[in-house]
Amino acid sequence: MLNLISSNNKPLIFLAFFMALFVTASNFLVQYPINFFGMEEFLTYGAFTYPVTFLVTDLSNRRYGKFVARKIVYMGFFLGVLLTLFFSTNFSDLISMRIAIGSGTAFLFAQLLDVQIFDKLRSKIWFAAPFTSSLIGSLVDTFLFFSIAFYGTGINWITLGIGDFTVKVLMALTMLIPFRILMVSLKDFSKDSIKPSSI
Repeated sequence: MLNLISSNNKPLIFLAFFMALFVTASNFLVQYPINFFGMEEFLTYGAFTYPVTFLVTDLSNRRYGKFVARKIVYMGFFLGVLLTLFFSTNFSDLISMRIAIGSGTAFLFAQLLDVQIFDKLRSKIWFAAPFTSSLIGSLVDTFLFFSIAFYGTGINWITLGIGDFTVKVLMALTMLIPFRILMVSLKDFSKDSIKPSSI
């Protein structure tokens, strides 16, 4: 990770920090259900912010390749955990602590899976890699997060998870728009163009 901290790699640090901000915001907003149209049992505000992290991962993968994308995920995970513990975790509230643990676990597994799937599909039609990787990553993330954070608490985490995942699917489709716009200026590295030793 120390090799990334240089003037040439400031964009990578920015991406990781940007990702961590959205993780932190999502961990805070997931505690607040949407109290409109009877959606309080199905949806929280966090469902609308978290999908941005997959956009960051996919753009990083497209531009720098999977090895650097993984490093950005690790950096985002580290920063996200620190920010979440500092800004949105109530250590006297068990659910708040479980949210922090669930978020970190789900984020790491889902984002690394996203990186791998994106890399496998990067040579397909342009929307196949970002949509498929985000879709599968979101499914894994949703299950891990809601089960770890809310299982056994009396909160209907399955219903919340279904609502959350539905929004994430819609957001994955929406994120294709900025992905398509931004990928025009990004060089698409092949999976063999960046080796771990060169980072």
